[in-house]
Amino acid sequence: MKLTVRKAAEAIKKGGIVAFPTETVYGLGADAFNQEAVRKTFALKGRPSDNPLIVHISGLHQLDKLVKTKPNYFNKLTKSFWPGPLTFVLEKQPSVPDVVTGGLSTVAVRMPDHPLALDLIEQTGPLTAPSANKSGRPSPTSPEHLIHDYGDKIDYVDGGPCRIGLESTVLDLTGEQPAILREGAITAKMIKKQYGIEVAEAITQSSLDAPKSPGVKYTHYKPDATVRWLSNNDRPSPNTVWLIHSNNITEEGDQIIRFDGDFDRMARQLYDEFRRADLLGISEIAIEPLPSPNHHPLISALENRISKAIHQ
Repeated sequence: MKLTVRKAAEAIKKGGIVAFPTETVYGLGADAFNQEAVRKTFALKGRPSDNPLIVHISGLHQLDKLVKTKPNYFNKLTKSFWPGPLTFVLEKQPSVPDVVTGGLSTVAVRMPDHPLALDLIEQTGPLTAPSANKSGRPSPTSPEHLIHDYGDKIDYVDGGPCRIGLESTVLDLTGEQPAILREGAITAKMIKKQYGIEVAEAITQSSLDAPKSPGVKYTHYKPDATVRWLSNNDRPSPNTVWLIHSNNITEEGDQIIRFDGDFDRMARQLYDEFRRADLLGISEIAIEPLPSPNHHPLISALENRISKAIHQ
């Protein structure tokens, strides 16, 4: 059921679960300090319990409830990148339930850049908000995707299509050097250019590790259709959708989706195209290999999400 922000806040305060929009993807909101509500989120998604959740806040005044220590450069990062698609992993306060963090001593926190999300969280307090999809499916970037996954069994705040369309960058601040755990719209290069802070590029956590970030251990982002990179020998087919970013490929066809070098639009529509292919019964999604990340800040994140959809 579609709810106003006020009604959504009332439902969450009573222990309910409500999906809400952010600039990245829709999140499945629950009171971060209500363990029963958080467990409902895992059950609703079918999410493994050791996969930590990101806690969303509406302002720095909510941070002390969640975080024990912060590095001396933390305020610089929040000044430039919050609200925004950047999540920080920090040492948690004992009051943060273990169910939120997968039993870890760290908590992932971000302040989303969406007026409806900020309004909702200001009314409720910090919310856990994993992407509001069934676990393993492409993240939802519109209310239609929520209905596709849950039918009429979900309450949601309608914010229309998400502006970015890929999940946030996750930056671990607990080590000697900041390290990216999951790539997103904020890059190591952007952080270094802004403040001269050296950030380790995305690192790989083995399947044996307890992941500090969502999106690094379990199956994510995958449609039913087979996802692969487009090859030089490919020809248009009714059973294959092509996602093309350049003008180098001249073939025409109903299933050829062109982005004409607009990687912002490609990121915004990627999960929508994954879901559209499934709704149409398309068996394959072939994607033109991406250029160097130097071409656009979202290319690394696109490469990450597409590669996971291919290999998982």
